[in-house]
Amino acid sequence: MKFIVLVGRILFSIIFINSGFHHFSKASVDYANSQNVPMADILVPFSGILAILGGLSILIGYKARIGAWLLIAFLIPVTIMMHGFWHFNDPAEQQVQMTMFLKNTSMLGAAFLIAWFGSGPLSLDQRKDERKGEPYKRVRPLVREKIES
Repeated sequence: MKFIVLVGRILFSIIFINSGFHHFSKASVDYANSQNVPMADILVPFSGILAILGGLSILIGYKARIGAWLLIAFLIPVTIMMHGFWHFNDPAEQQVQMTMFLKNTSMLGAAFLIAWFGSGPLSLDQRKDERKGEPYKRVRPLVREKIES
């Protein structure tokens, strides 16, 4: 069953790593400018850094809670500023943006879960803890509950 968590981390992180690199393109900055994003020349590449670092952190399970908070910091403004479906008059475009908005809110929910529960099994965080001789189940941020073997 521990492989399920690894598969979940991989599937969750792919979109952030992949899309993060696109945030360094002129097309992404231009699109953000068209959506009235302030300081798009700075904020779009910065959001790419948040997405890539957060995605990689969760992928390998290293400091995954911090990685999840990076993704939360990425998702909240991007979701509101780039996918404000309420601004569109064209029903087709409004539906596309609503779908993107809801996709981002579901990813935001998953990021909050990772921020709370951590990376889980088959992660660098777990290996580090096992090397210390402290196998445990993470139940809250920064709180450890010992697992009885």
